[in-house]
This record gives sequence, structure tokens and C-alpha cells, in this order.
Amino acid sequence: MDMEEKLAKIGISGKLFKLYLAAVELGEAPVQEVAARAGLARTTAYDVLERLEQEELIRIEARAGRRYVVAEDPVGMLQRLELKKQVIGDLMPQIRSLYNRSKGKPQIRFYEGEDGIQTVLWDTLTCQSKTLCGILCMGELIETPGLKEMDVYIDERVRRGITLKVLRSRDKDVEQIWPTGPAQLRDLRYAPEGITLGVTQYVYDDKVAIISSKRENYALVIESEDFARLQLAMFDTLWSLSTPGATAPDAPAADPHGRKPRVRSPRDPGESPAPTAAGAGAKTGGKSKGSKARDSNAAANGPGADTPAGGNGGTGRRRGRAGAG
Repeated sequence: MDMEEKLAKIGISGKLFKLYLAAVELGEAPVQEVAARAGLARTTAYDVLERLEQEELIRIEARAGRRYVVAEDPVGMLQRLELKKQVIGDLMPQIRSLYNRSKGKPQIRFYEGEDGIQTVLWDTLTCQSKTLCGILCMGELIETPGLKEMDVYIDERVRRGITLKVLRSRDKDVEQIWPTGPAQLRDLRYAPEGITLGVTQYVYDDKVAIISSKRENYALVIESEDFARLQLAMFDTLWSLSTPGATAPDAPAADPHGRKPRVRSPRDPGESPAPTAAGAGAKTGGKSKGSKARDSNAAANGPGADTPAGGNGGTGRRRGRAGAG
């Protein structure tokens, strides 16, 4: 596939291609010269050059009563295409929502495996209302997609300013993480005793996302205004019957994901070990060989023998106690 065929795929074809190629080859030149190189009449060239200028592929400058065509750096074309892709990606959820409503049919997207579960999880961050209503099974989410992925997801949710109202079952909470608190924009309640929430579900806008257990290993997104409204009503009912969860402590400083700070025990590495019973006995009741020898010398030589010349009895007593044990 040559250059003309490839550029035609992004809308630069026919006269647009001829004039653009002439402008790039010349760098900058009067309009008449660019038109001649492209094999087009000057009057025809003006209309086509205006379109190229709108696409920011060239610019037209007036110099001394003449109009010059100046080709833009072709790298800018790639940057503009990336910008268009980003803008379209950001608008896609809204456009698809309008499209599906016009069709009047719900859309169901089914995914299998860990990659599919991550796709559905991250789709929840397209939430336009900035409020997610979730039923989460912590034990299953820690397995798939995994705690590391969930930490990244939570950080991004907070960055986008999306609040989570979440219901969980106490018997499915396997770690003391993800508490209520403003830092993570989370409001947690626990379902009544006897109700086990073993599947994760998010309701947002006109969507319902479901993430299964690791054993079944699937996820799906249902786009349906009626179904989303029904699931939200059921969520609100269960929410009203549930108990508020604990709030994240203010101090000491906690992990950004709600994990409790580690407290050092007396036996942590770097601290002196506690004395053993045998060691304590040796210090209180036993005597070292050196202390016994000094005691023998003291007995043989008489009082004060342990005191150096010019010293006093007090110093000798202190030395005797220091040597014991």
C-alpha cells in the first residue's frame, strides 16, 4: 500500500493529497507554485488549501501582497490524531448511551477470564454521575483481579472524584481494609447478619456491572435504563437495612488503602532480645569465673586487696559488683 492509499484512510485523498504532497515537498511557496506542482488551477487550489489549513496540515501567510503556503511538521498530524482518539474515547460512553437509547434495546457485554474482569471493573470509572453503588465481595476481589489491581483502581476512582456507596458482608471481609472515609470517597455499610453477598455488582448511570467469583471467572455489563433503575431500588432497600461500617482512623497515619499501620513488637529485629530465664539466673544468682577468682584473692589478701593503690574502698566495691554475673 503506497502513501496515497494510506493517507486516504484518514481522509486525505484526491485533490487534498495532491496539494498536501506538493506543499510538503516545497516546504513553503506561493499558492500559484504549489497549485502548479499539484497540477491544479489556482482557483481550485484555494478551496482545497482552506480545508488543509482547517486540518492544521498547512498554514497560509500573506507576504508582500502574495499568499504563501507553509507546510506544518508532519509529526503534528500524528499528535492531532492522538488527540482526536482521546476526545472520542472520553465521549464514547455518552455517545453509546444515546445510541442505545435510540435503538430502545438493552446491550449486554459478556467477558471471560481475568482480563475480562479487569475490563468490566475499569468500565465503572466511566460513571458520569460520579456516584457508584456497589455490592462488593472482598474475598473474591482480592483473588481476582487481585489486591494490587484494586489499589490502582481505587486510586484512579478517587482521582476522578467518583464516590462509592458500598455494601459488604462481614463474613466476606478477609482483611481490615477499604473502610468508610473521605480519603477514598467511600461510604461503607454491612449487610444484615444472614445475608451473604458473594458476587460483586456496581450500578452506575444506566449500567449494571457484575463480577463473578474466581471459580466462575466471568464479568458482564448490562446497559439498560430500566434494569439499572430496578437494581438501584434493590440496592437502596438493602442499604436502609444495613449497618454503617467503621470509619478510617485519623491517627496514626494509615495506609492510603485503609490498611492498619504495623506496630513493632518488642522482639522485632533491631531490638535487644528479652533476657532468658537462664540468663537472668546467671546475673542474679551465679558468678563468673572472674568474680570467683577475685573473691578468692580478696579472702587471701584481706580487706581492701581488690582496691588499687591510691584508690578507696568505694571504688573497689563498685568494681566487685560490675564483675558479677
